[in-house]
Amino acid sequence: MPVDASGWLRLWPRWKLSTNTALESGPISTNSEVLERQAINVVRGLAMDAPHAARSGHQGTAMALAPLAHVLWTRILNYDAEVPDWPDRDRFILSAGHASILLYSMLHLTGYGLTRNDLREFRQWQSATPGHPEAGHTTGVEVTTGPLGQGIANGVGMAIAERNLRARFGIDVCDHRTFVVCGDGDLAEGISHEACSLAGHLGLGRLVAIYDDNHVTIDGPAELALSDDVPSRFRSYGWHVLDLGESAEDLETIETGIREAIDVTDRPSLVVLRSHIGHPSPDVDSPAVHGYSLTDEGIAETKRRMNLPTDEAFHVPEDVLNFYRTAGSRGSSLRIDWQARMAAWDGSREEWDAAWATGGVDGWEDALPSWESGTPMATRKASNACIQSLLDVVPGLIGGGADLTGNTGTTIKDRGIQADDCPEGRQIFFGVREHAMGAICNGLALHGGMLPVNGTFLVFSDYMRGAVRLAALSSAKVVFVWSHDSVGVGEDGPTHQPVEHIASLRSIPGLRVVRPADANETAAAWRHIVSSTGPTALLLTRQDVPVLIGTGDSAAVARGAYVLADADQPELVIAATGSEVAVAMDAAATLVASGRSVRVVSMPCIEDFAAQDDSYRESVLPANIPIISVEAGVTFGWDRWSDRQVGIDRFGASAPGGRVMTELGISPTAVVAAAEDLLA
Repeated sequence: MPVDASGWLRLWPRWKLSTNTALESGPISTNSEVLERQAINVVRGLAMDAPHAARSGHQGTAMALAPLAHVLWTRILNYDAEVPDWPDRDRFILSAGHASILLYSMLHLTGYGLTRNDLREFRQWQSATPGHPEAGHTTGVEVTTGPLGQGIANGVGMAIAERNLRARFGIDVCDHRTFVVCGDGDLAEGISHEACSLAGHLGLGRLVAIYDDNHVTIDGPAELALSDDVPSRFRSYGWHVLDLGESAEDLETIETGIREAIDVTDRPSLVVLRSHIGHPSPDVDSPAVHGYSLTDEGIAETKRRMNLPTDEAFHVPEDVLNFYRTAGSRGSSLRIDWQARMAAWDGSREEWDAAWATGGVDGWEDALPSWESGTPMATRKASNACIQSLLDVVPGLIGGGADLTGNTGTTIKDRGIQADDCPEGRQIFFGVREHAMGAICNGLALHGGMLPVNGTFLVFSDYMRGAVRLAALSSAKVVFVWSHDSVGVGEDGPTHQPVEHIASLRSIPGLRVVRPADANETAAAWRHIVSSTGPTALLLTRQDVPVLIGTGDSAAVARGAYVLADADQPELVIAATGSEVAVAMDAAATLVASGRSVRVVSMPCIEDFAAQDDSYRESVLPANIPIISVEAGVTFGWDRWSDRQVGIDRFGASAPGGRVMTELGISPTAVVAAAEDLLA
């Protein structure tokens, strides 16, 4: 649709906006149609009042989508507000997370435990209603959204999880759908293309995305920067597309359209809904109402149009609340039926429980492999051996790589390739879609029942950072395998040689960054990963490294750092990570031969080490002994742990990996020289 002469507003005929005037005026009635319309207006009132109380937020989208939310929560979604974590509930994702007040209003009204006061505390310190929805913070919020495009990619992960669990455990215990509400911003972000392309390829028939086509962005009309033919785009992905047109106020059309999408089981569905942001306010269709434009006068006028009290904020009449609370409890019978089927189910309850605990069956640790000291092996290969060994005993394990599956050690053999004709497959080929891969794995993890692993080269973690950050923020238990973890990559050169990436990842709160020294430390790391919570970055070598003596102590590795080689009275400590632990051991041998007394510390995970008590940290890295750190990356951050840093504070170069390492100072000779200089 073209931009009109004002350059901002496309004038929409006012008679269209007043189609439901008869329903929006008059007292609340026991007539169902009138009550439903008044209930929608109550939601719109909350969507204005909460941002106004906070003096910030997004009013317009929540107002425009109130009828859609009403249809979803009262007619479509299978859920039980009293048991919000019921495993077989439908999943709802508000990918347009800026409209969080819409989600919070529905959670309050349907009985998830959010109170009216929680809505009044919208966006305030320690409130249950933060500016954007956060999984694990607010009951009923499935995923953390706000950065646009992430939510729809999460939905793809949830749909894969549901289909995989249903195929493996049976429809009696897993039989639900995933619904996503997205907007122009979500679909403009490149991650949406990656995720939706894969969803179409996989034929995820229980994924329904509803596109809020409101033609408005913060800068102005969407047409300033966007002219995509969205329906054609999604048809090209292989999605079923249903365009409902000007039906954002028509409850019956919305319901019929969504139910038609539900009936399509061989591919995902996109339901296109043309809405008018801010309806029925005076600011309808304006870019301003995308944010917080309606204050006292605008809110009062809008409430008059909807026959809501103009002198009462957060107005929820008793009959409207009762209507929504009834809707919130209507799924209890479905949940009770599911519990009965679960009790009578003859499948493996041990595997089901282990999957939902993202852990292993009894004795799973014994399946992990070990290697003899001196064995040369790249840690990416050792990690793949660990993954293969865990498949039978960690039933939630699933994943793959972004077109680098074999290179990164994320191959899953003999368990099927995830596809529409192999829904039980645990190998996912993500294609060259790093960002979506990360966000899809977040969805897999937050759905429950899945322990997702994904892989690419460490240098390409840059393409994934948005999803990685949200994994940490939402404590999603995802294993990010990043191989080719140093300039030891070699000939591919600085475009493919990570130097700043390790330090960058360590700066993300809540992300465990593990860089194992060898194959046995890799196995110990996997044991810790499966036993722990939250996301892990597992950084692995391309090149072979020797298996060292003493690296297989799982308890020591789990503490983040430990003494690998010691002396009676060490005068120097060399602390290293990953492939540089072997370098440190060689340097220590040279120093010891020259009469020095040296301790070598393997430090696979700084985050885990920092979490230990003072006495343990002091026992490993004493404050009164000089410490050298060795890591093939930037030295940023190492001054907390060491007095002298051996690292690479520049980009790499194209040459064989060993030559690059030596030329850039990652060698026993360079470490010995630094040690002698420090001791002198």
